Amino acid sequence: MNYLQTGINKFRELNTKGKAYVIILLAIIFVMGWAFISAGVITGNFNRAQIKNGANSKKINANGVIITETKNGTKYFELYGENGNYNNQDKIATLNNPVGNFYKNNEVSMSFQSSKGTYDEKNRIITLYDNTYIVLKDETSLEADKVIWSGSDYDTVAEGNVKVKKGKEFIAIADKCIIRAGYDSFKIVGNTKTQIFEK
Repeated sequence: MNYLQTGINKFRELNTKGKAYVIILLAIIFVMGWAFISAGVITGNFNRAQIKNGANSKKINANGVIITETKNGTKYFELYGENGNYNNQDKIATLNNPVGNFYKNNEVSMSFQSSKGTYDEKNRIITLYDNTYIVLKDETSLEADKVIWSGSDYDTVAEGNVKVKKGKEFIAIADKCIIRAGYDSFKIVGNTKTQIFEK
């Protein structure tokens, strides 16, 4: 109970801008938590529809789609979409309003939400399109038009109207941002503009 009271007192001490940051962060955590809890409750409700283009190709439509990759007890990512479809011929899943996490050493290192995403099962590539928002473990946040994740051993690439923020330390705008494998550093590329603030 003392921890709760201490937290409330510290929140009251924050200025308006600080309170806004805390509220936004809590809202993002709530939305992502709600999505994953809902995913556990929603069943597949699969509707298989034959596509006329190929003799044996099928397209699967589903609500509450969850895609995860785990190998030898190590989790690499989890991806949830409100709804979507899977093309059996191309081996590509398309998800609407996806949210998810990328892992390093079985701990969440990067979380995201977006308007649309695809998972290429054959090449194990996740692509996020439109209104993509990412938060790294060190609380660095990133917005971009498109983000491509090719595996935890490869760099993650963000392109188009990239905006990177880290608390009250800096804001950077760029054409492109490359998040290093391991999610512990990044570099901005192309036309860039950076503002650094004194602590």
